[in-house]
Parts: sequence; C-alpha cells; structure tokens
Amino acid sequence: MIRKTSLLAAGALLGAAASFVAGQVDFGRVSVANAASPDTYRQLTLFGDVFERIRADYVEAPDDAELIEAAVNGMLTSLDPHSSFMNAKSFQDMQVQTKGEFGGLGIEVTMEEGVVKVVTPIDDTPAAKAGILSGDLIVGLDGEQVQGLTLQQAVEKMRGPINSPIKLTIVRKGTDKPLDISIKRDVIRIQSVRSRVEGDIGYVRVTQFTEQTFDGLKTAIDKIRKDLPGDQLKGFVIDLRNNPGGLLDQAIAVSDAFLDKGEIVSTRGRHENETRRYSARSGDLTGGKPVIVLVNGGSASASEIVAGALQDHRRATILGSRSFGKGSVQTIIPLGQNGAIRLTTARYYTPSGTSIQAKGIVPDIELLQDLPEELKGQEDATRGEASLRGHLSSQDGSEETGSQAYVPPEPKDDKQLNYAYDLLRGLQANGAFPPATDAPVPN
Repeated sequence: MIRKTSLLAAGALLGAAASFVAGQVDFGRVSVANAASPDTYRQLTLFGDVFERIRADYVEAPDDAELIEAAVNGMLTSLDPHSSFMNAKSFQDMQVQTKGEFGGLGIEVTMEEGVVKVVTPIDDTPAAKAGILSGDLIVGLDGEQVQGLTLQQAVEKMRGPINSPIKLTIVRKGTDKPLDISIKRDVIRIQSVRSRVEGDIGYVRVTQFTEQTFDGLKTAIDKIRKDLPGDQLKGFVIDLRNNPGGLLDQAIAVSDAFLDKGEIVSTRGRHENETRRYSARSGDLTGGKPVIVLVNGGSASASEIVAGALQDHRRATILGSRSFGKGSVQTIIPLGQNGAIRLTTARYYTPSGTSIQAKGIVPDIELLQDLPEELKGQEDATRGEASLRGHLSSQDGSEETGSQAYVPPEPKDDKQLNYAYDLLRGLQANGAFPPATDAPVPN
C-alpha cells in the first residue's frame, strides 16, 4: 500500500498561491472498525426515519445527495474542528494545494472592488512572459466579465489544461483602454520558499509546505552559501510566521536539513501499534551555521513541527510569539468518486515528547511587534487552536490561546526580523542565542 502523509486542515487557493491551515494527513490509510452495538443500529434507523421525513414533507423538494453530504459532514465536524467531509471537488482542490503545481497562468491574485487584481506575476511563467504586471486589473476572461464572479470562480476559469489558451482583458493604470492579452497555460509550481541575502545573513521565508518546499529550501540555502562563502555568512533566518502548514514529509525534510541525527517528530494514535517516529539523517545543509527561526500566532502544525524539532535539539533559537497550537493528526480516507473524509486519528509530539496541542510552541525569545496606530486597540492576536470550538484538549489540562500574528509589510519596521539580524551579527546579546549546547538533547 502506498502511503502519502501530509499536514492539512483547511484552505482555499488564491490565484497561483495556496494558503491553508495544517494538520497531519495520511492518504490511503485503511483500518477496521469495531463492531457496532445493537443500540448503534437503532440510532442509524433513526437517521433513516428523519431522512425519509425530510424527503417527504419538507416545504421544498430537497436534493438527496446534499442531505447525505450535510449529514456526513455534520457527523465529522461534531468530533473536532479538523475532521470533515470533502466532496469530489474539495478533495481535488486539496490535492492541488498539497502537490503545489497545476495548469495555470502564474499570477498571485486578490479581489478588489469586484474585479481580480494581480498581486504579482510569478517569474518565468506564462503571465510574466506575456507582460502581466503587478496592479493590473483583470476585468474579463475569454470575453466574460469578471464582475459578479467570486475570486475562487475566477481562479478556476484561469486554470486549465496545459497549452490551452485564454484571453485576459486587462485594465492597467496609465492606459486609455482595456488590453486584451492572450496566454497559453503551463505547469505552475507554487513558490513556497523565497529567499534573499541581507548583507551577511541568509533570509529564507517558507510560506507553506508543499511537494516543492524542500527542493526550494535546498536551492535557496545553496545559493546563499554560494553568494556568501565561508565566514562571510553569519547565519540564517528561517521565517515561518503565518505559515499554516502543509505536507508532513516536507516538514520532516525541512527539519532534517538542519539536523544530523535524532528524532524529528512522533505521532501517537488511539492504539499503541500506531505510534510512528521520524528521525533525521546525517547532513546539515547549512554547514552548521547559526539559525534563528521566526514564528508567531499564525505558525501552525507543519511549521510547529519544524520549530519544535530545532528547538528541542538546540539547533536553532526560536524567536517571536507563541505558535498556533495545532498538534493533531488527520487521516485523509478517499471515498472513490464521492470525495474523501478527513478524520483526526492521532496527536504529534516534539522530540522531547511534548504535545503542543492547544498550547503551541513557546519561543526561546518572546518579542512582540510594534503595531501601527490604526491597529492599536484592535484585536491583533489569532484565536489559536484552544479557542476553536470542540478542539482536542491538552493532555495536561493547561491551554493557551491567542498570540500576535502581525508582521509589518516593510522589513525595516519588522522588529522580530531586525532583532534576529542583530543577534546573528553580534549587535544584540541574549542568553537564548546561541542555544545552550551542554543541555540534554533528545536522540
């Protein structure tokens, strides 16, 4: 049996970028349920009676398939916030998110005043080659007005088979009339890793964990080490803020990129034989350079696995605000043409055996951002896992929720980022950096 494991809870694709809150997902797993009691079958008879009464007497003729779908989803969502039913379309969308590639144009978009606005074209994609610019307004798709469509509907129209053509009608600032631009779709890979050199420091931003993430991270680290060879490179900042998660195997691979040995994460289910442990292999891609990991209230699940592994192994200093606290494991069970169910089956634990469920990762250095005047006095914290209705309780009874998730749009105003730079350059001192290497490390 081929098993595919990922971290996923919910999400929606926005243009060429995917954004999703993560929990652990295991494709293709099959288990045998215990026999139901006679009372359970009587309850199922009750369900059948209600279903038939609705079909017979509801004021309008209901759709049978929608009734069944709603009932199944209600049963799953009553368990916890991360168990749910996915119809065939939702299941397909989820697979696109985790795969990280699809047939499309290569633009990140948002909705503004009823039309689609280009946030940015992705380098070396059909949109970039066709001359699409940041700030362009897409008002028509193959002659059909965008006005009245939802963002998701517009995105679906822009996607399609590779090499198939589409005509975009563009309104661009400074032009007198709309522009018609014809583009052929191509394979688009979601850019989940972005990097840059900041003087003598390598900055790597991981926005989510897709099938492309580890390769993107390796490419970024290799390029930074080539641009700053030897002692010119002071260290790395790995930015996981507002990263909602993604694939488990990618979270493990990203953690392994900085570790030489030891456990990365373990998962423990209802039965003892379901415990799994994932360990690092020899080889640190950074060559042992100092690492600071940034997290905040929007860092969830896969992000928390990486932060927890590097923190427990004293490989990195974690800086920012407490993470989201998503520490449960979901299994995706395909249902053929009917879609799939997402079912919570286990919790995951950091190398030290700590569950972060409903608590999150506490940074080694807690540092809050300075809020702009327009945000002061407003709610600036995420709700956190512990605030979700029906969430799995923390095993020790202690729970924390709500942590700042604001990140300034301009790096110069980013207090957490600049403090990390100062630590790596020796301009600031903190007892948590570098991590204490004489403390016990889980192996």
